Amino acid sequence: MFGKIGRLFVIKTRFEAFLIIYALALGAMSRGSSYLSQYPGWGGKLLFIACAGAVFMAGAKILDCLKFERDKYEAEALTTADDFR
Repeated sequence: MFGKIGRLFVIKTRFEAFLIIYALALGAMSRGSSYLSQYPGWGGKLLFIACAGAVFMAGAKILDCLKFERDKYEAEALTTADDFR
């Protein structure tokens, strides 16, 4: 039961990854604009840039993990196929 629910929270395709990254970017830019109004000057601008940078780093990590999982799955499939020969 929990396994089926847990599969809903697994990112399987690049399209799903880009949707998650887009949602992260919307939230981060909203938070960044709040920082600009709360902290005028360089402090707000630096916090805004930090919000944007966090999205870039998180997006890169998500996409790298998808590539790693795909490569791992393909390697396991090749190993399994070799066992049947």
